[in-house]
Amino acid sequence: MPALLLTLLFAGAAVAAEPQPLFNGRDLDGWHADVPALDKNPSGESPFIVRDGMLVSLGDPRGHLITDAEHQNYRLDVEYRFAAKPGNCGVLIHASKPRALYSMFPQSLEVQMQSREAGDFWCIEEDVTVPDMVERRGPKQNWGVNGRKARRIKNLTDGSENPVGEWNHMTIETLGDRVRVWVNGDLVNDGAGCTASKGQIAIQAEGSEVEFRRLDLTPIEALSEEQ
Repeated sequence: MPALLLTLLFAGAAVAAEPQPLFNGRDLDGWHADVPALDKNPSGESPFIVRDGMLVSLGDPRGHLITDAEHQNYRLDVEYRFAAKPGNCGVLIHASKPRALYSMFPQSLEVQMQSREAGDFWCIEEDVTVPDMVERRGPKQNWGVNGRKARRIKNLTDGSENPVGEWNHMTIETLGDRVRVWVNGDLVNDGAGCTASKGQIAIQAEGSEVEFRRLDLTPIEALSEEQ
C-alpha cells in the first residue's frame, strides 16, 4: 500500500517526512543490546549481529536490541523473514523501563511477529484499547499488563504472512495514543488510548532466528486544527 495512502488512512491531518533508516546495513550504530544472560558473562556472544547487510536476531540468548533514541509519531516499515523455520520475535514500541516484566521485557507495547500471529498486540506494563475487546482479549476481569494477566490482544486477520523464507513487510504507525499495524498490506490491528505515546523501539531475541533487511522510520507531524 502506498506510504501516502497509509498516512491518510491513519490520521487524515498529518504530514509524513522523509524515511530515516534505523539500521545502516553495516553495524549496530544507534542501538544497544540488553541481554540479561550477558550480565555475568560480558564476553559472551550477542544474539544480535549484522550478516550480509542484514540485521539478524539469532534468538538466543534472550534479550532485546533497543534504539538509543526515543521516537514519537512515526511510521515504521520493517521487512523481515524467518529464513529457516517458523518462529517467534516482536517489535516493541514506546519502550521505556528496561526489564520491567519477568526481569527481561522492557515496559512497552509489543507488536507480535510470531508466525501465524503477526500483528497481535502484547501489553507489557502499557495498555491499549481495540474494538471487540472481549472477543479479542478474553473476559475483562482477566485483562492486565503484567504477570499472567490477559496481555495478548489478537489481530484482525489470519493468513496475512508470507510463507517461511519469504520476506514480510510490516508497517507500524503511531500518532498520539493510536497505533495501527499492517502486514503485507493488510490492516491487522488498530488500537487507541495507548498508555504511552513515545519511547524507544526494540527488536527481540526470543528463541528464533529472524533476518531484517529494512527498518525505516518516517516521522509524522500532526497538523493543528487551524491548518
